[in-house]
Amino acid sequence: MLKDFAAQDASPIVYIIDDDVLIRASLDTLLRSVGLRVRAFEGTEDFKTALIEDVPCCLLLDVRLRGESGLMFQHREHACLSMPIIFMSGHADIHACVSAMKAGAIDFLTKPIAEQQVIDAVIGALNMDAQRREGVRARATAVDTFERLTPREREILVHVVAGAPNKRIAASLGISEITVKAHRASVMRKMNARSLPDLVRASQLAGVTPVSCC
Repeated sequence: MLKDFAAQDASPIVYIIDDDVLIRASLDTLLRSVGLRVRAFEGTEDFKTALIEDVPCCLLLDVRLRGESGLMFQHREHACLSMPIIFMSGHADIHACVSAMKAGAIDFLTKPIAEQQVIDAVIGALNMDAQRREGVRARATAVDTFERLTPREREILVHVVAGAPNKRIAASLGISEITVKAHRASVMRKMNARSLPDLVRASQLAGVTPVSCC
C-alpha cells in the first residue's frame, strides 16, 4: 500500500521511458487506474528536457531503446538522477539485469509484465523515494538548527551527546556547572529535542562528532 506522504509532498508521479507506444499507453492507463500521476516519454532525450517535479517519484525505464539505451542513460545520469529506477526488458538478459542492479536500479521486470507486479514495484519505489526525501528534509532541518547555536552551545553539545555529565563538561571547558546547565537547556530547545536520545539523533543528522567522554 502507498504510504501517506508528508504534507509538503504533492501527489507522487511515475515517469516512463519506453519507445513502444502501446506499452507506454498500457502502463499509463494501469498506473492512473490506481490513482497515480504518470508522464510517459518515447526516449531519454525527451525525458531529459522535461521538468521533473519535486515530489516522490520513480522511473520505469526500458533497457532497449532506439538511440541511447536505458542502461547507457542510467550509467551516464546516475550521479544526478536521484529517483529510483525500475528497468523493463522484453528479453531475459541476465547481463543487463546484473549491470542495471549494480548501477543502482531497484528492480528489473521482464515483459510481458503482470499488472500487479508493475503496481507493486512502482509503489515500493515511490515509498522508497518518499523516505529518501524525508531523510533529506530531516538532515536539512538538523543542520539549520545546529548552525543557529552559539559557539559555546556547540561546545556544550559535542560533550553532551558523548554522554559527559554537566560537572565533567564544566571542568573540561573551564566554566561553572550552572553555566553548563543553562547552555544545555538552550541547546535542547534550539535543537527541538525533548530528550537526550532526540538530541543525539538530531546531532547525528547534522553531522556533529561527539568528543571523547573519557
